[in-house]
Amino acid sequence: MLKANAIRPDLDEFLTQANREIRGKLTIFLGCAAGVGKTFSMLETAHDKINEGTNVIIGWLETHGRIETEKLTEGITCIKPMLIKYREKELQEMEMDAIVKTKPEQVLVDELAHTNIPGSRHVRRFQDVEELLNAGIDVYTTLNIQHIESLNDVVSKITGVIVHETVPDYIVENANNIRLIDIPP
Repeated sequence: MLKANAIRPDLDEFLTQANREIRGKLTIFLGCAAGVGKTFSMLETAHDKINEGTNVIIGWLETHGRIETEKLTEGITCIKPMLIKYREKELQEMEMDAIVKTKPEQVLVDELAHTNIPGSRHVRRFQDVEELLNAGIDVYTTLNIQHIESLNDVVSKITGVIVHETVPDYIVENANNIRLIDIPP
């Protein structure tokens, strides 16, 4: 029998803690600009995880035709993109259902700030990543500093380039790990 003055755990706190334990972990490979090696570093780290026995898949990856980066995709299962018809063209987008159905431990999702093609499950890729994390899947993703919402204005003043695709600050703030990637001087 419980004593009248016994301390009971707060149900909301309990549910929050349980959700944290189920939620996947987010690692962001963050760089100052395009071409500094974020995707390359993400792939190298993925191979390390595979060698440790982790089930890693590619959900979406942009090699931008870089041969060295394309070589690093070898040995990693890649989920085939879905095709969406948009403005009389068939365009590729990340296949969320196939990723969730595969239930990998880790998924690589390049270009976190990307705006998805109309007709996709979510408007923005960071929303796709949130869904994967909520499904208990760890995510490696890439992001340039100018795509962080609160830094967008500062970076555009410095570079003169206005970036329209941004990621809310809370995504970066809630990341489990941020790896800063830059080309050596």
